[in-house]
Amino acid sequence: MPENLPPCPQCSSEYTYEMNALVVCPECGHEWMPTESGTDSEATSGERVIKDAVGNILKDGDAVVVVKALKVKGSPSGIKAGTKVRGIRLVDGVDGHDIDCKIDGFGAMQLKSSVVKKA
Repeated sequence: MPENLPPCPQCSSEYTYEMNALVVCPECGHEWMPTESGTDSEATSGERVIKDAVGNILKDGDAVVVVKALKVKGSPSGIKAGTKVRGIRLVDGVDGHDIDCKIDGFGAMQLKSSVVKKA
């Protein structure tokens, strides 16, 4: 082998090869960027990256807009699409709820990042 290619991060196979900008494992079919060395950006930076519904990176303190009407248990009306939420906090929530916030008229809630858009 002319180059020292990294082993596959999924199956640990040593028979990897380069194909354009990717490294490919012929045994399991996994493809990755060689600069990643099999880890994802969350693991290399040590910090989790949370993106909104359209792909913008969210940070603590951002303002977001709800893009989809949400049903709320115990409330006759839900959260309407277009509701603005200020001062979010990113958390490791349950069932994918990774945003902790306060919504006017509802109080403290946790939302999924897939139903909000950065304002």
